[in-house]
Amino acid sequence: MMKDEEIVWEKDGAEMVLIPAGSFEMGAHFNEGNGDELPAHEVELDEFYMDIKQVTVGQFKGFLRQSGYEYEGDWNEVAEYSPWDDHPMIYVSWNDATAYAEWAGKRLPTEAEWEYAARGRRRGRRYPWGDEIDKTKAHYDSWDEGRGTTKAVGSFEANGYGLYDMAGNVWEWCQDWYGKHYYLQSPAENPPGPDTGSVRVLRGGGWLNGSNLLRVAYRNDSFIPANRKNDHGFRCVSGSP
Repeated sequence: MMKDEEIVWEKDGAEMVLIPAGSFEMGAHFNEGNGDELPAHEVELDEFYMDIKQVTVGQFKGFLRQSGYEYEGDWNEVAEYSPWDDHPMIYVSWNDATAYAEWAGKRLPTEAEWEYAARGRRRGRRYPWGDEIDKTKAHYDSWDEGRGTTKAVGSFEANGYGLYDMAGNVWEWCQDWYGKHYYLQSPAENPPGPDTGSVRVLRGGGWLNGSNLLRVAYRNDSFIPANRKNDHGFRCVSGSP
């Protein structure tokens, strides 16, 4: 039986799209990449559903009301850079994001799933839309001496899979521990990331970052699971509806 290409997840009301099974070349295809983006290697993935948009402030508030989870972030800080309920949830740690995903009956994407989805059927490209940076395609480099903010999720054109903000707006937590040399030993099918580590991976770049960090191959390895920041957010995936 064929699965629906788009669904609405009952628990949190998120729109999700089916990312088809397939293979892609994961990693850097240009000389500007960091060493941990190499070697570029072929990866095969099973199909999965992914949230079309980043989890919003409003959705996260709903999670807190329904679950009783004790969020230890500062809502005044959240409101400073994500002022409305349709903006992405920020100041959210990996632990917070994982708690939300488990409550919703979903999980965080693996690095491989995230990059495959971000590429949106474009093989070997620098950004989800192609090789050239474009201010009309993503929200980035907008610190504006502290006066900048995130934008409402879905403010820019979707990629080839119908996903919004796969570059810019907020970084997205992935399920994986970070491994600097993981690509040298990564399984060819459904790589789960290292078994252990000290920091979790974020992908996609944020509203205050420069264009280099928006590259689909870029791996952010700077933050422990308890860290919260004004450009850290997330979206969820699921293997079945």
